[in-house]
Amino acid sequence: MNSTTKVEGSNDERDVKVFTISTCGWCKKVKKMLKEMDVEYHYVDIDQLEGEESKRIKEELEDYNPKKSCPTMVIDDGEHVIIGYKEEEIKEVLGDEE
Repeated sequence: MNSTTKVEGSNDERDVKVFTISTCGWCKKVKKMLKEMDVEYHYVDIDQLEGEESKRIKEELEDYNPKKSCPTMVIDDGEHVIIGYKEEEIKEVLGDEE
């Protein structure tokens, strides 16, 4: 998916994708938390897309979250879907034991 941005991390055992809005405070908190956990992930700011790309990404988001709210985190192609900023659930799923 070429509309995503990759953030490097040493914890790359899971496939993590986050649907975000560039101005959303909760989305920024999720990105910050993943960075602090050193999790490698991809994100897409859905408000920065246009045309067919925007339509395609929003349809993909709707597959995981019918309300299309952000942030929506998709882990391992939908094995886990976390909607919103849920710190404990994110730590539990991504294995942060701190």
